[in-house]
Amino acid sequence: MRLTVFGATGGVGQHVVRQALAAGHEVTAVVRDPAKLPGALADADLHATVRLDDEPAVRAAVAGRHAVLSSLGSRGRKANGVAERLTGRILTAMEAEGARRLVVVSAAPVGPKPQGDPLVDRLMRKGVSAVLADVYADLARMEAALARSATDWTVVRPPKLTDGPSTGVYRRVVGGTPRSGRSISRADVAHAMLALTDDATAVRQGVGIAY
Repeated sequence: MRLTVFGATGGVGQHVVRQALAAGHEVTAVVRDPAKLPGALADADLHATVRLDDEPAVRAAVAGRHAVLSSLGSRGRKANGVAERLTGRILTAMEAEGARRLVVVSAAPVGPKPQGDPLVDRLMRKGVSAVLADVYADLARMEAALARSATDWTVVRPPKLTDGPSTGVYRRVVGGTPRSGRSISRADVAHAMLALTDDATAVRQGVGIAY
């Protein structure tokens, strides 16, 4: 497949690029600063590297793609609207070029509450949501923008991210949130995103993933 990856210098994005290349896909990486692309990726067989602020290049990068994948978002507690704003640029480019398939990373607390969670999990989720309220509000606005768009979007909602390896073994709930799902590795989030690119059951759906 021909894939375009936004946020290729990020924790999830790097794994998306590596796994996509390993699977034989043609990959275009869109980044805010190409200088921050890790050496292993900069030397990889990327189809192209595009700056996020280069609007004509971004439009060209999404044109004719089988799928566009994005892990863009805040890297701290203050989001400043980054997920909503940057995803808006992707949507503008895709709609201008008639590109359809989009897979984006959000977060588990933005999705529906899991049914039957133990009290300790509910309290933990409440505490985390209070600390990261601005980030989750930004992601919620991003998801609302996706829902208004003409794209065939899928939102992947992981819980706490870790630096563990890709196992390919995790729970996935289309339209819901896995019960007692406390963590998942960035590598497995990337695995899930790539697996969802051609999953018709996940189109215009949120997908909760967790171990």
